[in-house]
Amino acid sequence: MKTDTILMMVAALVCAGAVSFLATPLVRVMAYKVGAVDVPKDSRRIHTHPVPRLGGFAIFLGFIVAALLFARIDRQIQGVLIGSVIIVIMGVIDDITPLPALLKFVIQIIAALVAVLHGVEIESIINPIVWSSKEFLHFGGWSIPISVIWIVAVTNSVNLIDGLDGLAVGVSTIAAVTMLLIAFIGMQWNIVILLAALVGGCVGFAPYNKNPAKIFMGDTGALFL
Repeated sequence: MKTDTILMMVAALVCAGAVSFLATPLVRVMAYKVGAVDVPKDSRRIHTHPVPRLGGFAIFLGFIVAALLFARIDRQIQGVLIGSVIIVIMGVIDDITPLPALLKFVIQIIAALVAVLHGVEIESIINPIVWSSKEFLHFGGWSIPISVIWIVAVTNSVNLIDGLDGLAVGVSTIAAVTMLLIAFIGMQWNIVILLAALVGGCVGFAPYNKNPAKIFMGDTGALFL
């Protein structure tokens, strides 16, 4: 089983990386055509010329193609993929024409709810109170709101660090590789393949996003990751 998983993992990583790498120049051209361009108009921006900001769509393409080809799409994975599609559609629209913050927040909650209602829940955590006799804290009925809050919080955390060339994609790659190793040790093979697809999508995009960036991932990529 491990050998088959390693082969599938490598195949998913290579597939996602290749799709992302080849799609990024096409997405870059598309971004210029639809007006998804970041124009430097204040001191906060360090780039001196307009840069397209739809690169996250290439990351998503690499990920989704590899996931559909190599992962077993169970109910939980289905929820993650549907939620991702909702976020990416919102991100693409926002990168072309900025959306109100409240509307984006509501859509993020909806996307998180889709995943949670498909079974992606934080049901318990290791008890941080070391002197307690209980090893775990179980959330019970609170697991749904806590899971939604967690997903939305992490979504916006990645978005907030997307301020320097290569930072968000680099941090996300490191996080995905770390979780991949944990999933591998825990023999969660389907999650291993899904994370390999995510790593591949990031790695394929990264060469275009290093300083000076030829393309930004935009909200499409930051919110998706």
